[in-house]
Amino acid sequence: MSQENVDVVRDQFAAVNERDFPRAMSSYAEDVVLVVDADAFLESGTFTGRDAVGRWFGNWFATFEPGYRFEIDEVRDLGDSVLLIATHSGRGRTSGAEVHGQTGYLYGLRGGEITHVQLFSSGVAALDAAGGVGG
Repeated sequence: MSQENVDVVRDQFAAVNERDFPRAMSSYAEDVVLVVDADAFLESGTFTGRDAVGRWFGNWFATFEPGYRFEIDEVRDLGDSVLLIATHSGRGRTSGAEVHGQTGYLYGLRGGEITHVQLFSSGVAALDAAGGVGG
């Protein structure tokens, strides 16, 4: 089941890069919980439910020009969860400033759906939260 979880997370990222948001959101359970680290993004907090999570991601993408992308740097199967580290880059919609950084994600899955996502300001922070689990 663990490789299936990794595949779900990878496909969700591929769908986002393809701007196939309906496919990306179909990876999430109806009762998904998104926890966004205060240091990671403009809007932090806890968001519950597929609609709330979709709005959060929509707000995120609205701040950037089309072409904003994520490149997966590392994926680790942690058994019950998946650690993903990604580099993101693009240009701010209002400022025009180039944005480039790395974020870390911890995903919890059940029955082939993402049930919990925790976003971190760095891959190191996500790895620390995962207990430094090796891959």
